[in-house]
Amino acid sequence: MKKKIQLVNRLLIKKYGIPPRSKIPPNPVDLLIATILSQNTNDKNSYQAFQNLKNSFKDWDEIERLTRVQIEKKIRIAGLGKQKSNAIKHFLSSIKKEKGSISLEHIRNKSDGVILNELTSYPGIGVKTASCVLLFSLRRNVCPVDTHVHRTTNRIGIVKTNTPDQTFELINANLPENIGHSFHTNLIKLGREICKPTNPKCFICPLLNICEYDRKNLSEDDQYKENNFLLLDSIK
Repeated sequence: MKKKIQLVNRLLIKKYGIPPRSKIPPNPVDLLIATILSQNTNDKNSYQAFQNLKNSFKDWDEIERLTRVQIEKKIRIAGLGKQKSNAIKHFLSSIKKEKGSISLEHIRNKSDGVILNELTSYPGIGVKTASCVLLFSLRRNVCPVDTHVHRTTNRIGIVKTNTPDQTFELINANLPENIGHSFHTNLIKLGREICKPTNPKCFICPLLNICEYDRKNLSEDDQYKENNFLLLDSIK
């Protein structure tokens, strides 16, 4: 599996390049909230919801004092407002009560497994959200798995799993050093632009010759559209 991951990573870099990263890693709390907002919506809407929330108040302490309904109004554009506002409100209130301030600085020196267990103990925060904090804020060599990464890695034949969490366990147990960010980011681009849920554009896929997907679409009657905006590399 490790060799196939390395090969896929090389081919995706040849197609998309090495994804740019912000010079300064985003604050872990900011990144966690942004990832909650990204669930089941596109990056532009979730980014707007994050900006609506963050720019309307002085800090997370002020946001924590809002009611859940007030938070929901600010993030409405991201969809699933009740679910996401519940998760945000509960996390902010819980971390403030437990640590005395709204900060995740205490996790910086902990192991990946300990951090995953701690963050996923909060309602509404799953493995994908916690692993995004590891990758984007703490710069750990981790590959978060969303629907795109789950779909593409199963089609390619890297894994044969039923859920994103199962995919996460297998990939990260076999992830080569220092490729987490490029592998994750370029798989998302592949899933958005080419390896779509329906009518994938296999005829332009850089992985066509190594992909094990048995229902390839080789009809060249569809247009290719790039999607270069990535939420979590835009959080500052």
